[in-house]
Amino acid sequence: MARMHSRKKGKSASTHPLRTERPQWEEYSPEEIESLVADYGKKGLSSSMIGIVLRDQHGIVDVPLSTGKKIQAIMAEHELLPELPEDILNLITKAVLLRKHLEEHPKDKHSTRGLKLTESKIRRLGKYYKRTGKLASTWYYNPVKARLLVK
Repeated sequence: MARMHSRKKGKSASTHPLRTERPQWEEYSPEEIESLVADYGKKGLSSSMIGIVLRDQHGIVDVPLSTGKKIQAIMAEHELLPELPEDILNLITKAVLLRKHLEEHPKDKHSTRGLKLTESKIRRLGKYYKRTGKLASTWYYNPVKARLLVK
């Protein structure tokens, strides 16, 4: 499939090996993994950071394979989900940093284009999350509010 904002094809990437059951060498039970996810969620870590910490520090290879639930579902059960989904928050952070860069370098046309593309991705994701009910129907992207949100 082609990439969204270029004339190139997509990047090839590595894939997880096909596994149908949890590894035998894993030390943690599914309940312990869920409590670890909840603890890290209470500390304010995002779901992707929780997955990285579980992989690197605890040796838990695949949370859904071990528990039968994704990290987001576990966080939702414990009411630890942030008000904005993680991917749109990362894009908003990127847009705020690009706007800050463009204040110092107003003639940087490449960054101006990058900002337009990033903000279009934010709006597209916002429409999707409104349609699926993860964002309020009155939510909209505003660069001024975004700056306050990121700080």
